[in-house]
Amino acid sequence: MTEALVLNATYEPLCVVSQRRALVLVLTEKAVMVEPGDKVLHSATYTVEVPVVVRLARFVRVPYRSQVPLTRKGVLARDHHRCVYCGAPATSLDHVIPRSRGGAHVWENVVAACGRCNHLKADRAVADLGWRLRTAPRAPSGAAWRILGSRRMDPRWSRYLSSDGDEAASA
Repeated sequence: MTEALVLNATYEPLCVVSQRRALVLVLTEKAVMVEPGDKVLHSATYTVEVPVVVRLARFVRVPYRSQVPLTRKGVLARDHHRCVYCGAPATSLDHVIPRSRGGAHVWENVVAACGRCNHLKADRAVADLGWRLRTAPRAPSGAAWRILGSRRMDPRWSRYLSSDGDEAASA
């Protein structure tokens, strides 16, 4: 089984769970199926569609982190697995302002880089080499990043996630 999106009673996206867990939520009447999946499960007396999106029957108040945690998978997904210096497939991370020169380990300073560019840049600043970033690094935002992180998104979830974070899903 794959995964299912869980929505709050107000249709706000909460998290992603296994389809098995989503089915249990529906069968125990803790959630309602919003989008059925392609699979159907059969028992001797019952047939049920496996959900792809479920909505909780009761509102759940959940505190969210204001920022998405910085991870290797997240940086690669944000930069579409491409080197920000040359556009080649990215295999590593690089600090725009090297940590040895006081650069912080934050979203705005970490980018995806190919091995060649990362090795050539070493501990030098981008300006010292005369290079330019193809895109300025920024912290990801939106429901898609908060809920999915760097996971791939099922296309049937897109209408329930805000459009400002959909780049997480396209990685």
